[in-house]
Amino acid sequence: MAEKKINLYSIAEYLEFEENSEVKNEYEAGRIMAMSGGTLNHGIIGNNINTELNNSLKKKGSNCIAVNGDVRIWIEKADSFVYPDAMIVCGEIKTYENDKNAVINPILIVEVLSKSTGSYDRGDKFHKYCSLPSFKEYVLIDQNKPVIDVLFKEDSSYWKMSTTIGLDKSIILNSINCEIQLSDIYQNTQGLNAPPFKLEL
Repeated sequence: MAEKKINLYSIAEYLEFEENSEVKNEYEAGRIMAMSGGTLNHGIIGNNINTELNNSLKKKGSNCIAVNGDVRIWIEKADSFVYPDAMIVCGEIKTYENDKNAVINPILIVEVLSKSTGSYDRGDKFHKYCSLPSFKEYVLIDQNKPVIDVLFKEDSSYWKMSTTIGLDKSIILNSINCEIQLSDIYQNTQGLNAPPFKLEL
């Protein structure tokens, strides 16, 4: 049986395709992959976390800026364009030389997890992000229950993960020195499940 031929696209072809596309598409080594539509909770949480990040940075008078999920990241070592749900850039925003809309120096990246993308966000996508020299912190938000994992790069070879469970708790973001309540991140979500367990402190 003959193998099905896979069409591969150049970066220039992808960028032209994306400019005219009504949906967001990611790119990896010549392949263009449409992103699935988000759920209501995914959209609410994505909006909430961007609001809280911006408010925290504004209060501190920081030189960092929060960017929402409409902006892509170029990862040269993975030959990939990807869309996070949020990111933070500190100082000058640097972009890919062939695409002024693709950021290359995020310090913090946020992903709102879904059943279809959760494994990818925790695995291959995280590994891609790790090839970015600027990348220091990764926030993984469960959209169905109040559970958030935060991975922080303490040194060049060691990532520390903390898990926060419950709306009465808050997460600490070390890379930008701020604290955000889970109740604010999950505000107005629909049908949120109680976590099946609690962490004892």
